[in-house]
Amino acid sequence: MRIATYNVEWFTELFDRRGKILDDAAWSARYQVSRAEQLGALGIVFTAIDADVVLIVEAPDDNGRRSTVAMLEAFAALFGLRQRRALLGFANETQQEIALLYDPDVVSARHDPRGGPGASPRFDKSLRIDLDIDATLDTVTFSKPPLEVELETKTGARLRLIGVHIKSKAPHGARSAESETRIAIENRRKQLAQCIWLRQRVDEHLDAGEDVIVLGDFNDGPGLDEYEKLFGRSGVETVLGAGGPAERQLHDPHARLHRGHATAAAPSSARFYQVEQEQYFSAMLDYIMVSAGLCGRAPRWRIWHPFDDPVCYRTPELREALLQASDHFPVTLDLEFGGVR
Repeated sequence: MRIATYNVEWFTELFDRRGKILDDAAWSARYQVSRAEQLGALGIVFTAIDADVVLIVEAPDDNGRRSTVAMLEAFAALFGLRQRRALLGFANETQQEIALLYDPDVVSARHDPRGGPGASPRFDKSLRIDLDIDATLDTVTFSKPPLEVELETKTGARLRLIGVHIKSKAPHGARSAESETRIAIENRRKQLAQCIWLRQRVDEHLDAGEDVIVLGDFNDGPGLDEYEKLFGRSGVETVLGAGGPAERQLHDPHARLHRGHATAAAPSSARFYQVEQEQYFSAMLDYIMVSAGLCGRAPRWRIWHPFDDPVCYRTPELREALLQASDHFPVTLDLEFGGVR
């Protein structure tokens, strides 16, 4: 079985106010890419990765006029994708939903949020936590509540999926060096608090003997910024359970590779243009973390990077599609389940 996570930049802008696909020559929200070009590129990418389950980060906005599920299923129908059923959890107000597109011939999926008495709060609620060790509890919320899915294969294997889009640490709105530092630290604290909350849910699943996968855009990674030293570890390491018992840790090899020396090559799943420097920079932001019980299913991770993945690079149509479709690239995980496909 193949599971993927894919952050699609401004997917919502490829549909009109009523949810109709905009397949035309007008500019998309991506720089110098038309809506038809971005749509076509996405069709190529989704076809190429051929995943049974795709977590879509920044899925089209769900509101009173249009439906994320209907738009994703219309997109799948346009390109004849076998991942033709969509699932949405808690809608949010950011125009960036977290949704699932999957092949109903391979798996069944349902939104199954956990939380409540005796457990950590449900992800559309709030968490009370002391963020700065001042003996005062702060209230933490998710602007994009994680999507909790119960996934079942046709052979009866069950696992838990938690799809996330963790808060960005970028100091948006800063007007001075001092405010930039203050906002960056504040955002880091909130981001880490969300990851602590997420790890609490992972522990609850592990206590129940359930296999769990946490995937999505973490806007973070070990050693990614200088503020990490203030908090002891990254949010990614917190969710992984780094330093804890091996049987309770989650695993993703791309999260471990950051620990090499300063000049070591590092994986990347996103590519952004930096206006001030007039050049691109890369970052590893998208992960698929699996619990120890799934490590016995021959897991194989792959980042569909247009330059770093040899097959993607040697396939011009796919290489260009990856660059046109989004500023992130898909990450896939293959697991062996008897009888699946």
